[in-house]
This record gives sequence, structure tokens and C-alpha cells, in this order.
Amino acid sequence: MIKRVMSLIAALGVVVATFVFLPASTASAATCAPAWSSSAVYWGGGAASYNGHNWSARWWTQNERPGTAEVWADQGACGTGGTDPGTPNPSGFVVSEAQFNQMFPSRNSFYTYSGLTAALSAYPGFANTGSDTVKKQEAAAFLANVSHETGGLVHIVEQNTANYPHYCDTSQSYGCPAGQAAYYGRGPIQLSWNFNYKAAGDALGIDLLGNPWQVEQNASVAWKTGLWYWNTQSGPGTMTPHNAMVNGAGFGETIRSINGSLECNGGNPAQVQSRIDKYKAFVQILGTTPGSNLSC
Repeated sequence: MIKRVMSLIAALGVVVATFVFLPASTASAATCAPAWSSSAVYWGGGAASYNGHNWSARWWTQNERPGTAEVWADQGACGTGGTDPGTPNPSGFVVSEAQFNQMFPSRNSFYTYSGLTAALSAYPGFANTGSDTVKKQEAAAFLANVSHETGGLVHIVEQNTANYPHYCDTSQSYGCPAGQAAYYGRGPIQLSWNFNYKAAGDALGIDLLGNPWQVEQNASVAWKTGLWYWNTQSGPGTMTPHNAMVNGAGFGETIRSINGSLECNGGNPAQVQSRIDKYKAFVQILGTTPGSNLSC
């Protein structure tokens, strides 16, 4: 019967394609798009395969892993797909340089990624304690607070110069050898006050009391002061930000340790929410979840 129908169609001058009929059991899934790459740029509509699925970019994206970021729309199974893990990070830091640049697209050139990774040796437990999730959460928490303090790593020094003379506590026996107005906020955590410069310098083996300007002139020194506060100081809180993240107290406790006396317990909910929003954005870039206890 099929042969007679085909002959009739051919006689009518209709072009007929050649069909090959396969048993249903050999039918295959959709063809996979090129494997997703962490270094590639995808525009809206761009296609990539990852973990056996095809994905379509809803808008511009780079280094946002399919399945962990809303920018990607799942287009269904496609066989084996791509599993590109991304370019290995030689520093061992859980944040790659591409992710760092994505977090801080408008950063001041002073705040280099190499300066940050060079500073990590001062506190090897930072973003290197616990599970991969905890490591990424701590890195995101630190960088989210840093972003808030510096306007996205834009400001190196405190912008309100009228405050500069206020940061000299003359009751300290060592006083303010660099001058009364020399201990204003600098660096990623905006280190301020002569006693903080003294403590940070002693811990890091750098004379910051006598030469506080190093924090605005040397990127590695600047990052080290931020890590010093994060890993060793409780501020107005009850624990260091590092301990808050690795012991499950949550991101909210890092806010309390940094500026809790002014922001927490209803002091400035808008500022608290700003920090939380940035943290949520950063954990998404790192492909993990924010955890609980986000507010203070």
C-alpha cells in the first residue's frame, strides 16, 4: 500500500523526501547546543548546554552557571550536554577573577583582584573553612559588606572630610603620631580611628599607626585591613563576622559586627536591606544559597 501511494505522488510531480523509519526505541533527544563556558559572553537568546540540558539566556550573562541563575531558561533535555566547570582559579579562592569583576563592574582600579588574593595569606581560614557552600557564603558575605561600605569598591577613602579630625582618641598612650586628622576611613572596610590602625598594624606586622596612608596606597595592605577586621573584630556585635558565617549564625550577625549599633534592631532598616540584597546577588553569582538569619 505504501509503495502504491508513493508511486502516485511521484506521478503527480511532487518532490518527495526520502524517509528512514526507525524503531521508537532508537529515537534520540534534542541536539545539544555548544557546552556552556564560564568565560564566554552570552547575549539574550544565546544557547548553551549544561548537565544534559539546553539553556537559553534571557539577557546578557557571563560566568552565571545554568541552573543556578534566573538568567537561564531551561529548554529541556539534550543527551549528555556540557559540564564545563570553568577556568581553574590558581589562587584557590572560591571567587574567580571573572566573578569578582561581575560583582564590581564599576570598581576603582585600586581594588585589584590580585591585591585581594595576595592578602588571603594573612588569614588562611577566611573563605576556606567548612563546606564549599559555607566557603562561598563567607566570601559573598565579606564582599557584600565591602561593597556596601565603599559604594561598590569605588571609594578608597571616607568621603566626608569633616569627620577626619574626629578619629584621634588622645586617651591612648601612643596618641596620633601621624597627625590628628590622619586616621579617617580607608580601604574596603573603611578602617578608622587611631586605635584600629594600631591594632591592625600590630596584627599584620605593618606600621599603620605611623603611616596610615599605606591603606590607600597599597591594594594588598588595604585588603588585609579588611580581612583583619572580618576575622578578628566583633565591633558592636558578639562575634567576628568570620565566626558568624562559619558557625551558622548567619549574614545578619556580620552586619551587627560591622555597624550594628547604627543599623540593627530597627536603627536603619534600609541600610540593612541594602547589605542583604547585595549578599543575595553575590551568592547567586557564586552558585550557592544565602542560608538563614539574613537580617539583624
